Amino acid sequence: MSAKTANPVVGPSKPRLIQVLGPGLITGASDDDPSGIATYSQAGAQFGFGLSWTMLFSYPLMSVVQEISARIGRTTGRGIAGNMRQYYPNWLLQSVVALLLIANTINIGADLGAMGDSLKLIIGGPTLLYVVLFAAISIGLQVFMKYKRYVAVLKWLTLSLFAYFGTVMVVHVPWGQVAKGLFIPQLSPDASFWTSVVAIFGTTISPYLFFWQASQEVEDQKAKPRRKPLKRAPEQAENAIERIRLDTYIGMGFSNLVALAIMITAGATLHAKGVTDIQSTSQAADALRPVAGEFAFAIFALGVIGTGLLAIPVLAGSAGYALGEARKWPVGLERAPLAAKAFYATIAIATLIGASLNFTPINPIKALYWSAVVNGVVAVPVMAVMMLMTGRSDVMGKITVPPLMRLIGWMATVIMAAAAAVMIFQVFA
Repeated sequence: MSAKTANPVVGPSKPRLIQVLGPGLITGASDDDPSGIATYSQAGAQFGFGLSWTMLFSYPLMSVVQEISARIGRTTGRGIAGNMRQYYPNWLLQSVVALLLIANTINIGADLGAMGDSLKLIIGGPTLLYVVLFAAISIGLQVFMKYKRYVAVLKWLTLSLFAYFGTVMVVHVPWGQVAKGLFIPQLSPDASFWTSVVAIFGTTISPYLFFWQASQEVEDQKAKPRRKPLKRAPEQAENAIERIRLDTYIGMGFSNLVALAIMITAGATLHAKGVTDIQSTSQAADALRPVAGEFAFAIFALGVIGTGLLAIPVLAGSAGYALGEARKWPVGLERAPLAAKAFYATIAIATLIGASLNFTPINPIKALYWSAVVNGVVAVPVMAVMMLMTGRSDVMGKITVPPLMRLIGWMATVIMAAAAAVMIFQVFA
């Protein structure tokens, strides 16, 4: 048997693609959560195909940042928060984790609300009951299902995103105009235009995705004992990095294609009919009904529910990993509930608090806006720390990150810093 065939990093010499895809695919798919769908729907409704180019622009940036986060987890055997605790000031770690918890909890609440609204549109009934039901399902799957089966469930849930390719197929799309918007950026001095650009970047490049993918690489090491942190087993690096790159670039590509499909659907239907103000996913789905028909409406609404079931565990799980590593708790979905009580309690509490926001007078759209602001602020120091980690031999050992990748990562960090500055200016203006 050849060395490559027996390599513990990827298994057989020609593994099935579904076996290679994992953390990157799930991370990318979870990026298109109900809150993200609302952002993309609004962009398409307000500007037609004019912001399609942002998907081409953001793809290499988010892919590189996510690959770097995965490399950090796979190389060190620790997540982002665990490495920050080891090598950086405690005040920075605690500040980042606190802000991440706030943003994720608000995001969970908004996603649960969108899922409840979507199910109500389809079958009727009380939205709040559905919110509680979806929260309970999410907690139950994370706490009581074995890790390998749970990952399989998340992989299957990524199929729900194909719903948005379905909506594109059943509506009339002027593909010439789409191509123009995609490949020839049309810029505008209008403040709302740049607000939407910032919102799109804040949605595609989010801190919880960094924490989740790095931690999932660590989980996979625990689930597959032959895998060792690359810092200690550099002979595994070549195949491990090849797998990470394939997984991440396919996952992020899938994510951006779905986002593009949502923009195109909204641009070809809502914008074309003069509907330019969409504030939620349920409003987007409902607005599609008279414009694109019952079938497009049903596909769109069902997609919201499927993506929410995928995204909420990622939001809650990344909060659990971040807080657990910061507090030196036993963490990991591979562990039994009683072996990581605080970790699972964090997941459950974040989900329950998010669900409870739907029972308060808090406007979920305004809460989501503030969540985006917090995410934008948190992303900058986390990305900067990640880029610094890649250049430290005490963190990464001999498994270096190529200079071009580091350059693109720093470019993404600068762009996110500019986006955060715009968001903060808007808040105070």
